[in-house]
Amino acid sequence: MRFLLFFWFLPLFGLAQESDKSMILSQREASNTALRAFDEALNATFLTDDVLITTGAGTLISGKKELLEYIQEASGPRMYWVRTPDEVIVNPETQLAWETGTWKGFVEGSEEAEVGGKYSAQWTKKSGTWLIQSQLFVTLPR
Repeated sequence: MRFLLFFWFLPLFGLAQESDKSMILSQREASNTALRAFDEALNATFLTDDVLITTGAGTLISGKKELLEYIQEASGPRMYWVRTPDEVIVNPETQLAWETGTWKGFVEGSEEAEVGGKYSAQWTKKSGTWLIQSQLFVTLPR
């Protein structure tokens, strides 16, 4: 009987994973939109308070507060970043997800990327919402 119940519930697990994947992709799109609008406060809502970020240049940033300070202290022209997911894998048991893809950095007002590379992100589902717990960016030749 347990064997039959397992196979009956199996499609439900797949539906839940697809729903979670869709939520993550929606969060990523909203985050990209916030970055393009230079709305750092809105973008921070997609991150855990203790988020870990490794920038494309190798700088390690620990927490939302440090990230906002890093952005405010940046010199040069204002830039925004677009992350394009290639893959999202959800683990419904641990409420963690893996995202990987490509990223590009654009100078304000430009439609041509100045820099880019690969990225990976770890998502966690907190209080029913998927948030970014860590991100790793690597700048690569174009």
